[in-house]
Amino acid sequence: MPTPDRAAGCAQCRDAQPLGFEFSYAFQPIVDVSARRVFAHEALVRGVAGEGADTVLSRVNDENRYTFDQACRQKAIQIAARLQMASYLSINFYPNAIYRPEVCIRSTLEAARRYGFPIKRIIFETVEGEKIDDGKWLAEILTEYKRIGFKTAIDDFGAGFAGLNLLADFQPDIVKLDMALVRGIDQSLPRRSIVAGVVGMCGELGIDVIAEGIETGEEARCLADLGIRLMQGYWFARPVLEGIVTDAQVPWLA
Repeated sequence: MPTPDRAAGCAQCRDAQPLGFEFSYAFQPIVDVSARRVFAHEALVRGVAGEGADTVLSRVNDENRYTFDQACRQKAIQIAARLQMASYLSINFYPNAIYRPEVCIRSTLEAARRYGFPIKRIIFETVEGEKIDDGKWLAEILTEYKRIGFKTAIDDFGAGFAGLNLLADFQPDIVKLDMALVRGIDQSLPRRSIVAGVVGMCGELGIDVIAEGIETGEEARCLADLGIRLMQGYWFARPVLEGIVTDAQVPWLA
């Protein structure tokens, strides 16, 4: 997808039509295994009755992508505030739906004020699998978000869309390892070597690493041995529709 046309984007913002469908969120914890606490909850889009993400995302297209992105941010903040979420809130965003970062973020800031959710506890992470042809544009978006006070995260690091070239232009607060690197890492020397290299590089750059998609205790222990303290996956807890997970509900933290 080419770099968004800024003027056209602002017109789309001004003239945006109602989304036309409802959705909700499930929240999955990201745990800090060193501190033995829940570090954040990632907001994962769902149907209003808990239907899978595909039932919602299949209705997103080029015409409603901006409206959906804006609605997602506001809905996630609204529900997190209602649940009195004390951890960080991680919200996925569509870089290709942003035309002017300083303008497109206004409704998010208004939602945070309206619902009383601190912006310093919001993490914006790039949408899983969204192809970004203009890495410098993504760096510009993330730089503006970081300036405002949000934490920033690059999802699927190592999957091809977000890699070393992006880190050369912008250093986010967090990178999330692509789950293909995590799967079976305890039985794969190449995966362990690659992840160890990423952990070392990110440590030098002051970037935290989250390993996602963890499904076994062996994977979790191997990642901890490699120096990763932030982890996410079914091994710890499944997403909860409009609900949060407390430290006491994650057996691995006990």
